[in-house]
Amino acid sequence: MRYLLAAVLSLSLAQAASGSKIFPYPYKTDDYANGLRLITVPTDFPNVVALYIVVQTGSRNEIEPGKTGFAHFFEHMMFRGTKLFPPEKYQAALSAAGAASNAFTSDDLTAYHMTFSKQDLEGMLRMEADRFQNLDYSPAAFKTEALAVLGEYNKNSASPYWKLDEVTRAQAFHTHTYQHTTMGFLKDIEDMPNQFEYSREFFNRYYRPEYTTILVVGDVQPAQTRALVEKYWGAWKRGIYKAEIPAEPPMNGPKTETVKWPTPTLPLVNIAFRGPAYDDRSKDHAALDIISTMAFSSNSALYRQLVLTEQKADELEPYYPNRRDPQLFEVLTRVKKPEDVKAVEERVLATFSSLKDTLVDAKELARVKQRLRYELALSMDNSEAIARTLAGFIALRRTPETINTLYETYDKITPEDIRDVARKYFTEKGRVIVTLTGGAK
Repeated sequence: MRYLLAAVLSLSLAQAASGSKIFPYPYKTDDYANGLRLITVPTDFPNVVALYIVVQTGSRNEIEPGKTGFAHFFEHMMFRGTKLFPPEKYQAALSAAGAASNAFTSDDLTAYHMTFSKQDLEGMLRMEADRFQNLDYSPAAFKTEALAVLGEYNKNSASPYWKLDEVTRAQAFHTHTYQHTTMGFLKDIEDMPNQFEYSREFFNRYYRPEYTTILVVGDVQPAQTRALVEKYWGAWKRGIYKAEIPAEPPMNGPKTETVKWPTPTLPLVNIAFRGPAYDDRSKDHAALDIISTMAFSSNSALYRQLVLTEQKADELEPYYPNRRDPQLFEVLTRVKKPEDVKAVEERVLATFSSLKDTLVDAKELARVKQRLRYELALSMDNSEAIARTLAGFIALRRTPETINTLYETYDKITPEDIRDVARKYFTEKGRVIVTLTGGAK
């Protein structure tokens, strides 16, 4: 097994270094009449299968006022079971198969995933098809889970990082649904126990085959997998609902906000600029990805200066996620001394400005591109990791090919592209700065 892993990893790294397609595994795409899509990725890792069911529904889809948090809520509610597989029977089936099962939600998707032995593929597909098509819960169970979600929100809100994210979104977005976190607005979560009927409506809108992609990665045969999905998922009825996501207008000036945290904590400074939506063929999106690594990652000159040499900060983290709609390019810094907050903020802003004024070194740009290829190749060292990597891209384009296209676009980026994109997006008009400071010791 160890030698097999090494061989597969060597193949991925060789392809990453050679400039060939970054996603090295063959895959089969099957589309069904109801809009469901199946992507099967056979790998050389024996016996293990990873199943990801990706629903193109996240907090982005929560378009009605007062109704936020439901995408995340169903991440919980889907484990309440059906008449055929109530929670106890569902968990017993997972335990008997030795399967690991979980779920996660983001702005653009909700994904349900499990890992198991290949002989259990049919049973897992059958059980998952049942809960996607026949989820059953009472008003009492709904209220119990809604209160659990409120408890999770209260736990998360105890983190200053969570508060910083909430405030940054609120400053940057006023129309688009990215203005709230995945969990939703607190007032909506508090009212959620009263929204049983709406919960059924939300489920019926979005838990439909046209929004769903089944991803099966591992020791599998595409033809057999297709037949099993047809057997258990083929009768699932297509929906008719399509969300109209409100577009966010351009910002009309810089936004600045200071958050007073009630307990002692090191100061946090978050600097954000409005960036474009995910587009695997867009130089804008690709250049910003590269800037994130080149200028603000732990390998950057700024990190070495602020964190290692001067030790004014102990965290410097860029964040530019792939999203279906225009999102933020963020750089978060945690400052060690309150009196250094302004100096650190100015240093980060100076780095943004330098990208607009000076061409980056071509050799360094080439090294960053290669590093991005190696990091992706290294992350795909088992079937579950491959499926996890694919899931986010599947929610955006419903095909693994988008990864290859994106990395081909990376290869085309020049120092002039970096400068032009920095000038286009890193403007004062489109900037948000949020600073969080802690209370007295």
